[in-house]
Amino acid sequence: MKVLLQDDVRDIGYFGDVIEVKDGYARNYLLPQGLAIVPSENNIRMLAEEKQRRAKQRMEEFERLEGVAEKIEGADVIIKAKANPQGHLFGSVAERDIADNLRSQGFEDVEDDMVKLGHHLKEVGYYSDIKVKFAAEITASVNVLVVDAEEAEGKTEEELKEELRAKKVEEQQSAVEMELVGEEEAETPEESEQTDQPQQQQEKEA
Repeated sequence: MKVLLQDDVRDIGYFGDVIEVKDGYARNYLLPQGLAIVPSENNIRMLAEEKQRRAKQRMEEFERLEGVAEKIEGADVIIKAKANPQGHLFGSVAERDIADNLRSQGFEDVEDDMVKLGHHLKEVGYYSDIKVKFAAEITASVNVLVVDAEEAEGKTEEELKEELRAKKVEEQQSAVEMELVGEEEAETPEESEQTDQPQQQQEKEA
């Protein structure tokens, strides 16, 4: 069933769009909630000016969020949490905790559901490349260091940040080493094949 949206509907469309949806979704939700109406030439014409205005607003907001994402890219998040001697947290670090920390750093546009964790963090440690999704095509990555609250007691913010920087360097070095190992393993079969060729040639001659 085709409907004309009278408001932005997440993952469906924007104000003034004519879209095709299932009959039940239209009749049981969109139409009764006033989110859509039956399209007609007159209805489409009535919404055209407002649609254009909103499209301009979305573009401006998109550009603003791109700027926010650029500023937040690579930001460091340090979270202190209670943990046992083995590093297991009493509880976990959730999206809300990371978003709270980013907002405290001045990134007020970050909402809890923008932080994308595959699962809550339950161990002390360094977590890189945590995604913050502002919009479908606007994403930034941040680094999270979860530290034992007791061990962190007495340490300055700068000391904790230095630990985080050290973790970053370790991860980068590890990534380089893994890449080198992969290259060596990829070369080994070829080298082995080349080594076997003279032996195979000698056997044929014999």
